Amino acid sequence: MPHLTSTAAGATSTGVRTGLGVPGYAHPLVAPAQWAELARPGTPLDWVVLDVAAGPGTRPDPHCLEAAGRLRAAGVRVLGRLDLTYGARGFGDLLSDAHRHLDWYGVDGFLLDRCPTERTALPEVRRAITTLRAISDTAHIVLGHGRHPHPGYAENADQLVTFCGPWSDYRWSQAAEWTADYPPDRFCHFVHGVPRGHLDEALRIARWQGAGTIYFTDRTDRDGHVDPWETMPGYWDDIVSRVGTGVSE
Repeated sequence: MPHLTSTAAGATSTGVRTGLGVPGYAHPLVAPAQWAELARPGTPLDWVVLDVAAGPGTRPDPHCLEAAGRLRAAGVRVLGRLDLTYGARGFGDLLSDAHRHLDWYGVDGFLLDRCPTERTALPEVRRAITTLRAISDTAHIVLGHGRHPHPGYAENADQLVTFCGPWSDYRWSQAAEWTADYPPDRFCHFVHGVPRGHLDEALRIARWQGAGTIYFTDRTDRDGHVDPWETMPGYWDDIVSRVGTGVSE
């Protein structure tokens, strides 16, 4: 059965271990304090995405090198962003970006953003993943669909982003029936516009839907005009505390 997200008042933990996946903040030169905060010991991070300039950029960036190095020294997995443009990206360009991420920033894997969801696109995405694992055999691969894809994608990547969008949609969303066949550490949810007063409800939804990696923020996209992920949520300390304990109060 699909997991309905409407939860009873007073519901607490479902036993699902939850960690934070950070979609990527503004450039470290613009947001140095936020990048430094990510390296604070004890922060329950599964990974952080490094997006230098809609990808790795054209040359090594010293500020990004420093930020990535600090995170990796703290034991945090750093992922390079690769844009699949819903299947329209050329394979050679994608591979070139991956090599630059690896050579310049020593990334631990990749977020394949704007990943297609259709069954017909699966062979080409599988080819990309196979090649990425060939050039980095320990790479952690996350597919950034933003919604539920054909279930075949779950057999090829470490994690799938099966929700990316506003709180107004998330609170009434459902998990696809097939996701129940996989452990929670296979799925990620990114939700923007979550009010502080609904943070516990959002965490319960993620746990009931079986998403082991989450990122919630009170920032909004202002009707698509801004990136809601480029800065930390105003309740960062609160969400770190709640996710770190594994319990929604």
